[in-house]
Amino acid sequence: MNIRKFFFTALAVAGLGGAAQAADFNIRIHTLVKSPHPYNDMAAFLKEDIEAKSGDRIAVRIFDSGQLGQDPAVISEVGLGTIDMMISTTSNAVQQVPEYAIFTMPYLFSGMDDALAKVGPGTPVEAHFQKVYEDRGLNMRLLALGASGTRNLSTAATMVNGPADLKGLKMRTPPSPMDSETWAALSMLPVTVAWGELYAAMQTGVAEAMESSLPGYTGSKLYEVAPNLALTGHTIQINHISISDRTWGKLPEELQKVVQDAAIAANELGVETATQYDSELVETLQAEHGVKVTRPDTAAFVEILTPIQADLAAELDLGEEYALLKAQ
Repeated sequence: MNIRKFFFTALAVAGLGGAAQAADFNIRIHTLVKSPHPYNDMAAFLKEDIEAKSGDRIAVRIFDSGQLGQDPAVISEVGLGTIDMMISTTSNAVQQVPEYAIFTMPYLFSGMDDALAKVGPGTPVEAHFQKVYEDRGLNMRLLALGASGTRNLSTAATMVNGPADLKGLKMRTPPSPMDSETWAALSMLPVTVAWGELYAAMQTGVAEAMESSLPGYTGSKLYEVAPNLALTGHTIQINHISISDRTWGKLPEELQKVVQDAAIAANELGVETATQYDSELVETLQAEHGVKVTRPDTAAFVEILTPIQADLAAELDLGEEYALLKAQ
């Protein structure tokens, strides 16, 4: 898969946000991130695939970089049907789907392929979260879960070679109890900051440390305010592709299949592009942006964090999700 092709396609279609095609149905897709990023590559793929396979009966418009708002608000808009579809990390959805917090548990998966095998199409995990959507009355349909990169730690001033270097640092977290509990276990001070406010928070010292995928770190230029990167690989970023029930209900059955199949294929692309980004971006960050990279022995982090997995799951009422993932 040629990442460059999808990157520039994403830029092109994002720039055409004002002119929808004459079509039977129009779908607006939200992403929160800036390119290059797997989510925008996935959105570009969805546009190309859905329009082609629907015979242009569906026109897709992409709004990346949070143009339509921050994720928690966008989820509400998708539920209302004013935004049709979104691609984002599950950690940004925990306000509406608290069960998604399980995916920020540290060292839960051995890698992206392992993660996709456990949460991908046809798995008990996917079926479980589809039912969660229904039970919570979100008025959204989960099209697919996928894996889109490792998440790593970065700091404003501290070089991190092991857990001891984290003590007392103010750690940015999304609105996820799992994140807060995890970093507190490493003697950090959790501070909840929205993704769109993260650059300013790191710049002003509201937060001193953060974690993200490498594409997110690069695309949002967070290396400018957090130039010390520690490759902890503590979580595999799990993403969701979700569609409004109202939008889904308008589509005839044959077009629902087109959209569903495209979402599954887009998640496969997400794993592929994320793997490529992760392998290429570290070199780029060092060579072009002066990022200082450390490669801590993750065994020290695993030793602290793995034993608290079951306790964290029980404390946060995620025992069912934890047991389901461990059974795969």
